[in-house]
Amino acid sequence: MRIAQPKYTKLLATFLLSSSLLFTQATAFAASPAVTASATATVAAQAQADGAAQYKQFLNEKFDVSLSGTITKGEFITAVASILGYEPSGKEAVFSDVKSDSELYAPAAALFENGILSGPAIQGEQVLTNSVAVAIAVRAAGLKELAYTYPAAKVDKALAKLNVKSSALGTKGAQETAAAVDAGLLTPDLFAGFKPKSAASEQFINTLLGKVLITKGLYKKYLGYVNDGDIYAKLSDAYNTSDIINAPKLQNVVNTALKQDLITGYNIKDSRFDANFIDSLSLIYGHSDFNHAIQLIGLLRSEGLNAKVQFEPKTSAFIFLAEWGTPGPNVVQIENGNYINYDKEYDLAFEFASAADKAKFNDVILKYAKKDKDGQEGLIASSWWQPLYYSQTELNDYEIITNNFITDPDSPYTVNPFSLNENSAAVVAGFKAIDPKVVITPTQFWVDKPFFRYLNGESS
Repeated sequence: MRIAQPKYTKLLATFLLSSSLLFTQATAFAASPAVTASATATVAAQAQADGAAQYKQFLNEKFDVSLSGTITKGEFITAVASILGYEPSGKEAVFSDVKSDSELYAPAAALFENGILSGPAIQGEQVLTNSVAVAIAVRAAGLKELAYTYPAAKVDKALAKLNVKSSALGTKGAQETAAAVDAGLLTPDLFAGFKPKSAASEQFINTLLGKVLITKGLYKKYLGYVNDGDIYAKLSDAYNTSDIINAPKLQNVVNTALKQDLITGYNIKDSRFDANFIDSLSLIYGHSDFNHAIQLIGLLRSEGLNAKVQFEPKTSAFIFLAEWGTPGPNVVQIENGNYINYDKEYDLAFEFASAADKAKFNDVILKYAKKDKDGQEGLIASSWWQPLYYSQTELNDYEIITNNFITDPDSPYTVNPFSLNENSAAVVAGFKAIDPKVVITPTQFWVDKPFFRYLNGESS
């Protein structure tokens, strides 16, 4: 939502937002500049890519899954079912060694129904071996059919990277392991230590689970990193292909609230673009001007702050009074002569390498992207009086407010109405009065102080 103009402040006591390389004989022994640059970029990308440690943190924070020490097959089965959200349908699954009252029964039945386990014996108490973990992971990642297309020669070629013979794995096991190598479920750092019958290590298991999530589209979603050479192009493509979001079912409710002066604005987002970052390392920054986003990335680079970046499209809506003059192009006039104005905006979600880097973000914004007076110099383009950025975890020098989060079970769209904590109950009650069936989940989070002051009616 636009918050650059102080004249709107008086209206916002309760505010809502989301918020082939070719070598000649002469150059056979020296890489060309282009090759060198490409290789350098590849190495850099690999260096900053997530690995076992990051997967472990993600599994813990998102799913409360933590596997360490000697891990059993049953524990791995339970973890896979949990991260994929698989539950049994209720159809009876008969296992020779797991009874229906066992804690392992539900996750085992869920994986059985999804073609990941075959039974009849589950052998949940056995120590998880590398080969068994890979087999389950390949099936869980939806790569089973691919694996079974592998002819012997293709299997042997992939297994050579592990220094393993196909005879040590059996026909299907060898195919699954070969597919895991080629598809990236098994990463190069795991090749040297791979022994089929050895107990799977914590690093091995966390990597497999992380790769399963990635393959299924359930891990983090991001365009790239602040320091990537092509991040500006990716951001431009994302912005240029975004548009005003229309969600009629939700908008019927919130537009009624606008007309009743229950709220003065709201924004709509599409959950399919959610970054799904780790809360403790991430925050979200909102704005309307795209050049501001480009300069913000450059600013973070100049301050040594690298982070994953996701572009999340957003549409803001607010009451535009008739007395303010001619409205913009995306408006709908309402009964009293005023307008509901819709603006194309965006959120940038950042995930930093450390909590310390995340904390530094506030100082950078206050110094270079927070407007304190008219005509102020030394700021990036289109800086706001009250910049908006927020975190799902506590940060020093931030304030707590509430997102009266509205969802529609039949669509990916959400409305993110922000309010002061003390106003949340009234906002929720007002929405419920309009539509008793509306799904609202109030959630408290931490927002920068300038925006908090803005919610309190202050202009700067």
